[in-house]
Amino acid sequence: MKLLTKALETKLISNYKANQDSIGSLDFSPVVKIFGGGAFTWLFTEYDPESRLFFGLCDVGQGSPELGYVSRDELEEIRFKPFNLPVERDLYTTFDKPLSYYTEIARRERKIEA
Repeated sequence: MKLLTKALETKLISNYKANQDSIGSLDFSPVVKIFGGGAFTWLFTEYDPESRLFFGLCDVGQGSPELGYVSRDELEEIRFKPFNLPVERDLYTTFDKPLSYYTEIARRERKIEA
């Protein structure tokens, strides 16, 4: 499975550019959910194609989800044992609230609940 469709990548890049052009930080709804290995979850709102960095809510299963940047190259290289499975894109989750909403819940619950 491709990590992103062209439409998802276009939306993520559009959000990145809008945030770069704004005075303050914009609070977009997540565009895509990526997961793997049982506890690893990422909700991305932006993507910079030059640096190949995503921005969003990240949870690596340690009980402390945080906002941050993730390298697309590193994300695509991750393999989970014992079957050497890559990360996957969630095909079914949709988002109707801004990232700050999901961040607040994730910090309270100590995991991403989307």
